[in-house]
Amino acid sequence: MKRKTFIKLSSTLMATPFISPLQGLAQNKKLKNWSGNLEFSTNKVFYPKSVEAVQKLVRKCDRFKALGTRHCFNRIADSKDNLISLTELNKVVSLDSKANTVTVEGGIKYGVLAPYLDQKGFALHNLASLPHISVAGSITTATHGSGVGNGNLATAVTGLEMVTPDGSVVHLSKDKDGEDFLAAVVGLGALGLITKVTLHVEPTYQVKQNVFLQMPLTQLKDNFDKIVSAGYSVSLFTDWQTENINEVWIKRRDQGSDQDLPAEFFGAKAATKNLHPIVELSAVNCTEQMGVPGRWYERLPHFKMGFTPSSGVELQSEFFIPQQNAVNALMAIQRLGKQTGPHLFISEIRTIAADNLWMSPCRNQASVAIHFTWKQEWDAVKKLLPIIEQELSPYNARPHWGKLFTMSPKVLASRYEKLEDFKKIAMKYDPKGKMRNEFLNTNIFGS
Repeated sequence: MKRKTFIKLSSTLMATPFISPLQGLAQNKKLKNWSGNLEFSTNKVFYPKSVEAVQKLVRKCDRFKALGTRHCFNRIADSKDNLISLTELNKVVSLDSKANTVTVEGGIKYGVLAPYLDQKGFALHNLASLPHISVAGSITTATHGSGVGNGNLATAVTGLEMVTPDGSVVHLSKDKDGEDFLAAVVGLGALGLITKVTLHVEPTYQVKQNVFLQMPLTQLKDNFDKIVSAGYSVSLFTDWQTENINEVWIKRRDQGSDQDLPAEFFGAKAATKNLHPIVELSAVNCTEQMGVPGRWYERLPHFKMGFTPSSGVELQSEFFIPQQNAVNALMAIQRLGKQTGPHLFISEIRTIAADNLWMSPCRNQASVAIHFTWKQEWDAVKKLLPIIEQELSPYNARPHWGKLFTMSPKVLASRYEKLEDFKKIAMKYDPKGKMRNEFLNTNIFGS
């Protein structure tokens, strides 16, 4: 996969001025993604406020891409022609307490939806590490969260509303639409613009979060499944520079009578204060730790909604492997520590339950995700990615669709058994290729 222009820029999000639903946003500076490593290829951006406005736009545009909260690090959402932003489609449509579902507009952020659900007595089964991302963008790229029993965010979807490239409105249901639904949920922006999503919800709950420091890698080798199963959601952070895991974050659903975790966890010592995954950074923007119970949406993410998450100025890549291969794969990455260390902020290891969504990296396999938060040094990172991918090749690693990777289309096709079927569904909904871009043409239709 070719990578072209990656520009070092401030991580501060650009404010978007108000414009009418069909007006393009012309500006001297093109939009950038969240971390500033990528500049979009057009300054023609539309901000529709209704489904009808979306329909008019897609009929008018020869080519376009849907744009969410701009948290992808590659060009999956880029267009040289037109961008249609979902940020104005950000409302809760309805909550069905009998069916345990909520229907929302595609542009709503999890950090906005979650407090609403909690106030009504409901919750989602899982959240990503940061709540700043939109529902439609997250499910489209199979963004995930953590937990051996928790599927990625897309697994909560029970229904979709899409505006297809001819301007039609299509409704897909988990119960009624079979293969089309399984292809569309993690749709990679190839089938239509997602205007509404229906999600399964459950009764609200509280979560406790504890952090442990410096767990020996020998413990990981001998007790991996026990370690990642120690909480509802578990994250391991390391810089691969020592024989230890730097931090272990354990998030447990609070049952009221749970005992406190011991002062030592598989050789790791309990932290005595709140910590950031990147130890040099302040924990002020991180969710509360130290075993203090809190609402599910205030503990499952690592970062608070009102703050810039992670480092801010960074690059990200991530690879999914079958959980049974986790220890061997992690030891392979550990051996690369001297090469990756100078360019790495931190690496995170998480588990995700298997699902049946066609283009999900977790399809038909309980997975371990190995995530890399890189310094914004693209020249170095683009040389390291093929090395990492080669080390993980024996384990059939699949990349996160919204992050940086260099795997060839041929390799991707060998690891996604439903890719040919997915292309047929994409052709069904977008026969003229109006939603295709360089990313899709290379990685999906180029295979």
